Amino acid sequence: MKSKILRGKVFRYIVYILPGVVLYYLLPYLEAIEGETMLTITTRLCEVYIIGCVLFAINAFLLTMLDLYNAKGKRRSRPMKGLVQVFQVLLFFVGGILIVSILINKSPTALFAGLGASAAVLMLIFKDTILGFVSGVQLSANDMLRIGDWIQLSDGSANGVVLEITLNTVKIQNWDNTISTVPPYTLVNTTFKNWRGMQESGGRRVAKTIKLDMKTLKFCTDDMLTRIREEIPWMKDIDTSGKKSWTNAQLYRFYIERYLVHHPIVCQNLDLIITQKEPTQFGLPIEVYFFLSDKVWKEYEEIQSDIFDHLLVMVKEFDLKLYQLENSLPTV
Repeated sequence: MKSKILRGKVFRYIVYILPGVVLYYLLPYLEAIEGETMLTITTRLCEVYIIGCVLFAINAFLLTMLDLYNAKGKRRSRPMKGLVQVFQVLLFFVGGILIVSILINKSPTALFAGLGASAAVLMLIFKDTILGFVSGVQLSANDMLRIGDWIQLSDGSANGVVLEITLNTVKIQNWDNTISTVPPYTLVNTTFKNWRGMQESGGRRVAKTIKLDMKTLKFCTDDMLTRIREEIPWMKDIDTSGKKSWTNAQLYRFYIERYLVHHPIVCQNLDLIITQKEPTQFGLPIEVYFFLSDKVWKEYEEIQSDIFDHLLVMVKEFDLKLYQLENSLPTV
């Protein structure tokens, strides 16, 4: 704590106050200052100096508290930089009013009353700050955004990890390592996708379709059932008594489910659904829906690619074919 305060220059500014206070009380007794006018000017300058040191000491204290807060690991869940910036704006705004009131020898309350008449102008000047503060409160209170979240804006202008949340901007590092800055009120007024739920859950979803050529669908013969039971893993317990008329597409869906159930990276405590969709002019879609326990982007893409490579190759083992649009261009 002590080293943080020293590094934040809090004590330095407090020490700077002492010469100003001493000089302020010794001014009436100094022979070098002659005349009431010179005494008044020097006194006001000392007051301005003292107020300036106090402002910078308080500002350094706020920054030190922010560093301590971030060091405790709470920075991701409740970023406080925007709130600290609000206090900094208020601090220097009030300090500026006090300094001006001293220099022109007017009461600070009179200046504040005069500012009330120009509230519309002030709101226009600090529009982004006010909107940013209100939006930041909404984002924080509703736990909509944290540092480290992977977010994707609906307009595609940003897709990456949140690096910083401040009063006026949210800094996002995109996947191509470019940096996007977005006003907080943009995130409140528009839709964006936050992938934190996926990262905190047990797995990351995979949902893809395999399109079969409907011309290759057929009922399985006894010889075909025997071959599948003997040659294809996890298919030995299929019923071949004749009580059920298997089609090759049914067996293929059955195999996909068995393959995923035995896969070590597929989450077994989350949904695993193999379903046949409505036939289209582009074949018969078989939707494969499951979750992978490895949620890291690179590994996730590699694993799901390996899984579907295997499933696509296994299509021919069930006397099926993948649908592929025939090339209508004449061959040369």
